[in-house]
Amino acid sequence: MLEQAEVNIGTAGHVDHGKTSLVKALTGTWTDRHSEEIKRGITIRLGYADAVFYECGSCSGFGRFSNAPRCAQGHECKPLRRVSFVDCPGHEALMAVMITGTAIMDGCILVIAANESVPQPQTQEHLNILNMSGIRNIVIAQNKVDLVSKEEALKNRQQIEEFVRGSVAENAPIIPVAAHYNVNIDALIAAIQESIPTPKRDAKKKFTLLSARSFDINKPGTGIEKLRGGVIGGSVTSGEVSVGDEIEIGPGIEVKGEFKPLRTKVTSLSTSTGIISTAKPGGLIGIGTSLDPSLTKSDSLVGSVVTKSGELPPVTRKLTIDAELFSKTIAVPVIEKIKPNEPIVVNIRTAMTVGIASEVRSRLVTLNLKKAVCAEKGERVALSRKIGSRWALIGHGTVQ
Repeated sequence: MLEQAEVNIGTAGHVDHGKTSLVKALTGTWTDRHSEEIKRGITIRLGYADAVFYECGSCSGFGRFSNAPRCAQGHECKPLRRVSFVDCPGHEALMAVMITGTAIMDGCILVIAANESVPQPQTQEHLNILNMSGIRNIVIAQNKVDLVSKEEALKNRQQIEEFVRGSVAENAPIIPVAAHYNVNIDALIAAIQESIPTPKRDAKKKFTLLSARSFDINKPGTGIEKLRGGVIGGSVTSGEVSVGDEIEIGPGIEVKGEFKPLRTKVTSLSTSTGIISTAKPGGLIGIGTSLDPSLTKSDSLVGSVVTKSGELPPVTRKLTIDAELFSKTIAVPVIEKIKPNEPIVVNIRTAMTVGIASEVRSRLVTLNLKKAVCAEKGERVALSRKIGSRWALIGHGTVQ
């Protein structure tokens, strides 16, 4: 049995282009689970779902790939690998959530609807994020081909090819699909297998997990004797961790103006398939701890870095960044330089905070952060500015 996903694959694209429907077609799971997501019909938080890809030795062509242990002809199939999908929101107000998701992606499916002109605003912004993040293992899903004629689909495909020229997605395969009807999902799986390989992992590297969720699993009214420690959800990016290991969580909690890392012990490890004893890179991992659950409730530790004790990156409230701003975006014809005292949203790994520009020297920008982050020299950051009523991505940089 494939207990843990080997690779994390994100989704990107404009709102209502069918990213969540596509993930459901691939995994059988609808990732919009929160009440507000269901009410509004859009993805708000990062969604997660796993699938096992199979190959049939008796079939040929794309039809030999599926997400079921038996193919359409009834033949028993061989499991290839377990894949974890990270479903990102496409709404313009939720770009920061998308940026957070890229920190744990090994590859991405760029979803573009066949019944709209290319590019739509958030399609452009998401491609900018993929370029900035350096995610090069990409498959393009041309969704909703059932809503257009063959001629319209071909015209849309030409628009897609022109749009991605010169970007990280330039050579990505373009697979026409109708996610709502599970059409061409076998061809999409074949493209994923070909274009998004499982990265080489080194178990001897320092253990690092990036937190994308944290919560209290105790139901209201649970007695003290039955309380379970807080849980951190995220993805292991390097190394391994086992039940019983001592871990450190940074930046931790603020005490009298200073952030102090949290130290605890791993009490359990879980994946979508159940309990495991050792967690490796790939997929969403739930780390049970002996922490007071009040410290982890309501995603309060999202953005944290988890390592073995004594191995945390530096914790800081000030960053100097070599900033590279875009020349323009669809929403902004000219992007001006960052100004002193300007508030800038900073995304680093899965953390997001606001920084005030205290010093600007050519491309070097020093930001005083509202919330501390774990940061090492050379790490990538995303930079967003308040434009109108929303925060818009304006560029990226590296920590100096």
